[in-house]
Amino acid sequence: MDARKGIGGSLAGVDIREEINRLRKERNAVILAHYYQAPEIQDIADFVGDSLDLSRKAADTDADVIAFCGVKFMAETAKILSPEKIVVLPDMNAGCSLEDSCPPDKFKAFREANPDHIALTYINCSADVKALSDIIVTSSSAEKILSQIPLDQKIIFAPDKHLGGYLAKKTGRDMLLWPGVCIVHEAFSETELLKLKAKHPGAPVLAHPECPAAILDHADHIGSTSSILAEAKATESDTVIVATEPHIMHQMEKALPEVTFIGAPGADGNCSCNICPYMALNTMEKLYIALRDLEPQIVMDEELRLQAKKSLDKMLEMASATVGQGDLGPPISGD
Repeated sequence: MDARKGIGGSLAGVDIREEINRLRKERNAVILAHYYQAPEIQDIADFVGDSLDLSRKAADTDADVIAFCGVKFMAETAKILSPEKIVVLPDMNAGCSLEDSCPPDKFKAFREANPDHIALTYINCSADVKALSDIIVTSSSAEKILSQIPLDQKIIFAPDKHLGGYLAKKTGRDMLLWPGVCIVHEAFSETELLKLKAKHPGAPVLAHPECPAAILDHADHIGSTSSILAEAKATESDTVIVATEPHIMHQMEKALPEVTFIGAPGADGNCSCNICPYMALNTMEKLYIALRDLEPQIVMDEELRLQAKKSLDKMLEMASATVGQGDLGPPISGD
């Protein structure tokens, strides 16, 4: 079953796309694809979006199986919200550098060393870290949630130091930042971005707040994946520079084929280094096998799930509150 042919193609003569569609019906499965997945996976998915939005949409379906084409923490979030459903991840090695930067034991010790701080934790973390947190945030809900926390309350922000730094600068809040980074957004080069801007004068730069401050300083719009996509679809420019994982441009190009979308460059002057290596582990073949075998599957201790869900529920409660909202994007979207 290892012989492969064609892009997105086949296993020993099996039509992968046809088999995925057959298994989707047979398993009563819903297929989720993050914006950072390869185009062929996005195109076969039932829903394409950011992590939390996808998990919430799947929870609202009557599907028995969730096939999450993303990374492990995203599939864990789907399991937290849909414990009765089988959740499979095409490749269990599809991790996240932000999650890896924040091991639960070290985060627990950090919290214990700062007992007067509450933990405001970005959704890009493990279920164990969610269980150790007070409030989970997304890049689109973080500012609104921060506005509801008393000014004298000390805050730990983890695991993304760039998102935390952006929020601190924007809101004036002094937060204790965990030193994690996203390897994709860390790879963008300010020097190369300035060269690209000079080559395309007037082209707006749309950036994710996981980018370093030096990149965000040159951005015309800063927001979550959903917010960046919405901004791109509303553009009046014939060229747009996108500073996040480049596979999101697939949705932009489908919506606006007449517009040229260019990925922000890395230090070598191109954006190949900015493709997420973890997201790339998922393939059409692995999705087929996951639906066929219902493996690899997300299995979670119920006590852990309930503890992690508390911090997610707190986010949803605060993000839905009727208070002033900043411009990071829709209030309860994803990463």
